[in-house]
Amino acid sequence: MSEQVRLDKWLWAARFFKTRGMAQKAIDGGKVHYNGARTKVSKIVEPGALLALPQGWDRVEVEIIEVSDKRRGASEAQALYRETPASIERRTREAEIRRMDKSMQPPKGRPDRRARRDIQNFQRHQHDDS
Repeated sequence: MSEQVRLDKWLWAARFFKTRGMAQKAIDGGKVHYNGARTKVSKIVEPGALLALPQGWDRVEVEIIEVSDKRRGASEAQALYRETPASIERRTREAEIRRMDKSMQPPKGRPDRRARRDIQNFQRHQHDDS
């Protein structure tokens, strides 16, 4: 019989979250889906199950390959799951869109005097309108 591991502990061991508390918040907030449905923190994970969860800007879908409750190195943690081909394709497509979108680029440097005045005027008008 394989060991029984809670979902929050597996997500922590697989290095999707830095702490179990962060994993619990994501699960309780409905951001983690187990086999296509919202789940609870105490769900026992099984090999072959599909997980969908947020990862930075993206949403990844992974298949559980192995169950473990021990947090080890990143290379060992990656052996616990396999990302689905559809998820990889979607992530690369969305990353390319973000890269091409100029509005998402950070500013080149500090604003000069004129830009700073424009920002302050904009902020002042936002407060006046509310």
